[in-house]
Amino acid sequence: MKVTVNGRTKELKEGATLKQAIAGERYVEGSSVSIHLSTDKVTEVTNDFSIVTTVGEMVLHLYDTPEAKLFRRFVDDIRGSNVRWANKELTAFGSFPTDIAPSKDVGHYRRYEVFFSLGGNDNETTYIMVAKSAFQKSYGAGSGKIGKITVGRHLLGGSKEGGTGAGSHPVVSETSQDNVVITKDLDYPMADGYSVSTGILVKLDVDSPRSAEQILVVASKGYFKVSEGTGTFMGCRDDMDVDISAESCAVRDVGAVTVRSSGVGKGHIMVYKERRQLSPALNSAGTVVRGMALVSRAQEGDIVTVETDPPRILSVGMTQAEGQKFLEKYGVRQIRSGDTSDSAIIVDQGPEATMDALRKGEVETIGVSKDQIYRITIKAEDERTVHYFKKVTGLSHKPIGQLKVQFSFPGSPMVTFFGDEARSQDLYPQEPFKKCKKGEIGVTNQSRHHHGLIGIRLQDSKQYGPTGEEAYGTNIVGTFHGNLADMEILDDEQIIYVTEAKL
Repeated sequence: MKVTVNGRTKELKEGATLKQAIAGERYVEGSSVSIHLSTDKVTEVTNDFSIVTTVGEMVLHLYDTPEAKLFRRFVDDIRGSNVRWANKELTAFGSFPTDIAPSKDVGHYRRYEVFFSLGGNDNETTYIMVAKSAFQKSYGAGSGKIGKITVGRHLLGGSKEGGTGAGSHPVVSETSQDNVVITKDLDYPMADGYSVSTGILVKLDVDSPRSAEQILVVASKGYFKVSEGTGTFMGCRDDMDVDISAESCAVRDVGAVTVRSSGVGKGHIMVYKERRQLSPALNSAGTVVRGMALVSRAQEGDIVTVETDPPRILSVGMTQAEGQKFLEKYGVRQIRSGDTSDSAIIVDQGPEATMDALRKGEVETIGVSKDQIYRITIKAEDERTVHYFKKVTGLSHKPIGQLKVQFSFPGSPMVTFFGDEARSQDLYPQEPFKKCKKGEIGVTNQSRHHHGLIGIRLQDSKQYGPTGEEAYGTNIVGTFHGNLADMEILDDEQIIYVTEAKL
C-alpha cells in the first residue's frame, strides 16, 4: 500500500503501523502525529435561493421572517412561473396559489427587496415581487418581506412581461472536511492513501532574521513545547529572555508564525490557527507549510516536532574543516580566523544568525585549539540560576560558551567573570553551601550588591564562594573540569571558552 509521509510517498506492507511508516523521518519521541484519513464532502443548505430566468440567474438571500419560511414551503409551486409584469418600480413573478392571509397593511420596501403580493387580495393569485426602487405601498399580503436579491440585480432591467420562465432552487455549499486523527500511538494501523505528518515545517521569513533565529534556537532541540493551545494560536514560551527588535510585520494569516518583540513576553512564539490583524509588537517570522492539523489540535503541554526551512546554519563546536564542508552545503563561504588549522575547534561565528549568514553568503569562523576549551557540568537545581548562567555564557543557544575575565591573579583563591546585572535581578538565594570546593562555579545572588558576578573557586573554603561572597550570597551553578592552574594566569577581559560537551 502507498502512504504519504511528510510529503513523500512510501510503499508499505499490508498491516504496517505508524511506527513503520515514520521510520527514518524527523520525529521526537512522545510528540503528536497527524494522520489524514480522507476528505469528506459536507453539503449544507444555505439561506440563499437561485432564481433562474431565461436572461440569467439571480440569488435571493432569505430574511429570518415568517414569509421567508413560507417561501421555502411554496418553492415548488413557484417553479415555472412567468414574469407577470415588469416596470420601473418592480418585477412580478406568478401567479400561484398559497394560504397567505390577505392584509391591507402598507409595506415599506427598499431597492432589491423581495416580497409576496396577492392579486385582488386573493391568495389563489399570489405573486413574488422584486422592488427596483424604494417605495411604500399595500399589495394585499401585508409587509410580506421574503429577502433581498444579492447577485444578478442587473438582470431585473432585462426582465420582460410574457414568456420569460422562472425557476427557483436552494443554493447549497459543499465544503471539504478533513478526517484527521492526532495520535501518539505508534501502533496505529496504516491504510492505503493515508497521509502522515510527524511534525510541522516552518518556512522562515528572510525579512526577520532575529525572529527567525529565535525559532531556530527554540527548535534546535527538535520540538516546540506547547504553552498555549487557544482557538486563535498555538504558543511556545520556551525562551522568553531575549532581546529582539521590531522587524517585518504583517497580517497574521492562518499558519503565520510570529515572535513577540516588545511588551511582556519577548521571544514568545505564536503559530496562528485563525486570521488576525497585524500587531506592531509581533514580528512575522515564518509560515507553516506542512502540519497545520497538528497546530489546529495542539493543547497545552503537548510536544510538536518542528523542522525549519532553512535549517540552522551554525558551525560552532565543529572543527574548521568540518565547518567548511557544513557551510558549503548551504552555499556559504568560510573565512577562517584565529587558529585556522583544520583540527582547530570553531568557538564563534560571525554573523551568527542563519538568515544573515545566507544573505551575506560568507561567515567568519574563529578557531582555537581543543585544549583552550574547558569542560564544565551544570548541576544546579535552581532553574533561574541555570538559565542566567547559560544566557550570559551563550550556552543557551550554542554548544560552546564564553566568559570574560573580570579579575584573575596568581595565587588568588578564585577567578571572577563579568555577568549581566540587569538579568541577575531575580537570582534568589539558594540553600547556603557548607563548604565550597575548588573547581565549583558560582554566581553572586541578588542579596548582594555585585549580583550576577560569576566565579570559579580555586581553593576549598568553608566561608567564601566562587565569587568571594559568603554562603548566603552565593548560588552554586556547577563544576569546572579543566586545569585550574590555567585560571590563575588569565588577563583582565580575556575570553575563556566553556562547554558541557565532551570534545
